Amino acid sequence: MTIIPTDRHNRMMPFVLLALMAIAVPLSANAQGTSVPESTTWNSLKGDVFGQQAIAPADGVVSIEAPKRAEDAALVPIDLRFKTDATSGQIKAVTLIVDENPAPVAAVFKFGKDAGVTHLATRLRVNAYSYVRAIAETEDGKLLMTQTFVKASGGCSAPALKNQDEAMASLGKMKLRVFPSNAPGIEPKTRATEMQLMIRHPNNSGLQMDQLTRYYIPAHFIQGLTVSQGDRLIMSMEGGISISEDPNFRFEFDARPGEDVRVEAADTEGKKFQDEWPLQPSSL
Repeated sequence: MTIIPTDRHNRMMPFVLLALMAIAVPLSANAQGTSVPESTTWNSLKGDVFGQQAIAPADGVVSIEAPKRAEDAALVPIDLRFKTDATSGQIKAVTLIVDENPAPVAAVFKFGKDAGVTHLATRLRVNAYSYVRAIAETEDGKLLMTQTFVKASGGCSAPALKNQDEAMASLGKMKLRVFPSNAPGIEPKTRATEMQLMIRHPNNSGLQMDQLTRYYIPAHFIQGLTVSQGDRLIMSMEGGISISEDPNFRFEFDARPGEDVRVEAADTEGKKFQDEWPLQPSSL
């Protein structure tokens, strides 16, 4: 039997659809008054990652910045800053989570005991409108969380910027850029040095399609990274598919003049990469 909608039915349909959409996507207002989805995914996810451990608000000990609407979902800049003093204590690790990504845990960073890391920035893939969270662990074992909401979609399946042959030709090449404290326009620093580490690697997510063969490209990404100076650890990373192509990390730490900075990395195919750079006193 065919049902022919009446004029009244046609007039009512837009309102019915709007009502259904409102039910399907519950909204809440954040601190800025912008409506964003509830944290339903996080409520079911946090136990898998942190078990029954309590997670408190960061209250400024950790802050996170990201664009409210990303220009490129495959290259979303994330900026973390850490407050380290006698009251807040040292942060020994931070976990980056993108709630709605296929693999929500983007990376776990661990910091050396005397590294004094106060700033860390990187770029993530964001697959759908999602909260991006930073959960810091302090030396006394407390977990502190801050989050921001990012509007982006398709980041995990977005085509790579380079073709696979080009990406493999420069695989593992590294570059370290040092931002000297006396550079024009930069406030002089008394104890910290800011650096930017760039690594050539496709960081394939496993969800991208080869535009020529139409087959999915197997996952292939940097899964381990260690940055050290002399014999001390600055930071290490356990990464996943959410770290963007050509991983990029900018960080600020308590540097020691005259000691080389060494980087070691390994990917999911067992390939290992390393490089080393002298850190001159004039750079600090």
